[in-house]
Parts: sequence; C-alpha cells; structure tokens
Amino acid sequence: MEFFGKTNIDFLGKKWYFLGFSLIFSIAGVLSLLFWHHVPLGVDFRGGTLVYVKFNSTPNEDQIRAALDKAGLHNARIQRYDTAGKNEELIDLPQRATKSGDVSGDSDLTVEALRGTAPQGQQDLNNVGFAAVRDALVKSDPIHVTPQEYEKIAHQIVDFRDKQRDWLFKDVDEVRQARVPAAVVDSLKKGFYAGDFHVFGTEVVGPQVGKQLQQRAFLATLYSLLGMLVYLWFRFEMIYGVAAVVAVFHDTLITVGAFSLTNTDITLTVIAAILTLIGYSMNDTIVVFDRIRENIKLMRRESLAEIVNRSINQTLSRTILTSGLTFLTVLSLYLFGGEVLHGFSFALVIGILIGTYSSIAVAAPMLVAYQDWRSSRSGRPVPGRAKA
Repeated sequence: MEFFGKTNIDFLGKKWYFLGFSLIFSIAGVLSLLFWHHVPLGVDFRGGTLVYVKFNSTPNEDQIRAALDKAGLHNARIQRYDTAGKNEELIDLPQRATKSGDVSGDSDLTVEALRGTAPQGQQDLNNVGFAAVRDALVKSDPIHVTPQEYEKIAHQIVDFRDKQRDWLFKDVDEVRQARVPAAVVDSLKKGFYAGDFHVFGTEVVGPQVGKQLQQRAFLATLYSLLGMLVYLWFRFEMIYGVAAVVAVFHDTLITVGAFSLTNTDITLTVIAAILTLIGYSMNDTIVVFDRIRENIKLMRRESLAEIVNRSINQTLSRTILTSGLTFLTVLSLYLFGGEVLHGFSFALVIGILIGTYSSIAVAAPMLVAYQDWRSSRSGRPVPGRAKA
C-alpha cells in the first residue's frame, strides 16, 4: 500500500535545514542538562519518598508545603496528580540523611504534617485500615456479636469508603450509607473522625537502590547501542552501523533534553520507553539502508546521493504509514493514559517523531557524507559498497 504514490523529494538537498533543526534542539537540550534543570531524575533513581494524597476539597499547595516544612520535610515537590477535579496531589520528598538510612518514616511524617491538630484520642477514619476499625468495634462491642462479625463489618466499611466514596468520608455519619447497624456508626463516632485527606499510595526508594538503578539504566542503554552497532557492521558495513548509532544517539539526546527542558522526571518507565524508541528508530533506519543496498546493485551508474534520495522516496509511504499509526497510538496514550503513564508516553511521542526524522535527515546524509569524503581521498567514486 502506498500513501503518497511515487515521490521525488530531494531530501539530501535539504540536509543543511535538517542539520540546523537538529543542532537547535540538541543544543537546547544539552544546555538544559548542563545549566538549567539538569537530568530530572525521578524517585526511582535519586531515592526518596512519593506520597499520593487525595483531598476532600481543592488543596492549597502553599499550605501543604508550609506544613511539611514545619514537620522537618524540606524541599518537597508538590504537583497536581491526575485531573484537577479529583483533588489529588503528588508529594515528592527528597532523600534525607538519617542515621539508620531508613526513609520509610517520611510517609508517616507526611500524614502527621497534613493532619495538623487532630481531636484528642480519636483516629482518622479516612487513613486507617480495616484492622483499626475492627479492633475498635470489638473493644466497644456495640451490637454484641462475635469478633468475626465485626471483622466483616469493618471490611464492609473500608470497602465502601475506598470504592464508593473514592477513599474519603466527609463525616463519620456517611458510614450509615454502607448499610451497617446504627449502633456501629454511633460507636465509631466516639473513636473516629473524618479527616480532610486520604493517602492512597506511597513509594519509598533508598539511596543505594537508586544508585544501582542509575547504573543499570545507563548500561542497558549503552549495551543496546553497541549491540546494534555490531549487528549493522556485519549486516552492511561499519559506516552504516556508525550512522545508525549516531542517529539513535541523536534521538536519545533530544528526548532526554525534552525531559530536561520540561522538567519532567525520568523514571524506570521512561528508560523502558527510551530503549523502545532506540529499537524503533533503528528498525526504521535499517529499512532505509536495506533499500539503499538493493538500489546500489540496480543503479550502478548513478551517484550515491541520487541512490539514497531514491531509496528514501521509495520507503516514504511505508515510513509514514507505520510511524503515523504508531504515533497516533502513543499520542492517545499520552492524552488519555493518565498520570502514571505520562512520562512513558511523552518519551514515545517525542521519540517516534525524532526517530522517524533521523532515519531520513541524520543517518542517510551521514552515510553520503562519509562516502563522499572517502571518494575524495581515494580519487575514485565509491558508490556504497554494501555487502550482499
């Protein structure tokens, strides 16, 4: 299937425009990496604590930050999580130096800081599990049943809170909607109150784990590039492999630079996306190189630049169809996939655009430039010399 039909675009004639485009975005990314936001590592790599909090009303981030500072949790990054109407915030706490090296207590300190002054002797019904509810009911015994029955009631209350009330009771009287006996609700009102927030998730990563993940992510990316270089060296020629790896490095640099410019955290899922786009970009480059190798045998009297231009035009429909459909998929993932997949899909959106571009605008011109340089040194034309 052909999307454009036959085209005759002089891609190599526009190589200086391509070079300028690449330089602008590459230099902007490098400057951001070196001087502005640097590499915005997520908690997976730098260590620390992530606390996901849902509020009953629109949260005031300045008040949250002030409460955390008062509790000794400084330099917290607070940002909206998911859509604004859900009143959810992500609190990112940096790694703190502790004697024991244990950072798991930071999530408990966050809860205490957000709670502020609580009713004396009462527990927050929005931040306890079923065990606390069960124990309170067993102790007060409002309806005189077995502990097993109170356990079922506690599960019923907590499940109703999490699934029907979206983790939050506005007040303890809302427990009545869970269809439990009125005496149970009256008993809970004596020992519980309904707080203004609920912590629905925490992630804790220690410094040693973060450092190991950094090293492994770097090695995974490096080994993938070296493996592809060796493959293309044997499949075509060394210059083909070098051109493809340079193009992929160009894609990776611009993608990481985009994360730095937008100050978006690089997490493990982002590294997975970068490795995915490395393979995707390399595959697209190999398709172009394979057509170049075929055309070198058929068009022996034409210059390498003409052969490369013809090859890119011949594969253009395939490139637009495959890359276009893939791009629409990851764009939908970026727009509708939610906050959890935001970094992963953002990397793929940037990577697919740049990866498709680099196959045409970076790898192919580099191949021609090398062969022209080689020809000028030897004094005779060197069409392509791809292996059969």
